[in-house]
Amino acid sequence: MAIGKAELAKSISQKIGVTQKQASEFISALVETIEEKLMEGDKVQLVGFGTFMARKRESREGRKPGTDEKIIIPARIVPVFKAGKVFKEKLNA
Repeated sequence: MAIGKAELAKSISQKIGVTQKQASEFISALVETIEEKLMEGDKVQLVGFGTFMARKRESREGRKPGTDEKIIIPARIVPVFKAGKVFKEKLNA
């Protein structure tokens, strides 16, 4: 089950003793900052959690579903998250 921003903000507000609105503003600021840094070409590393980065995908040949027609998929930059060792260990504990 996926949780949304409101549920995440509620959980954070309870853990650190701030209002739900303050926690929501923090989440928005965090996401916005990560997006800005990736657009600038930087990586964002949260030690123990993981690394956010942008990776370039080269253009490639693909097939159109249904018709099996060959198409060219254009090059693009995609966001990538690589989980850190500590985070992976917690998930598998």
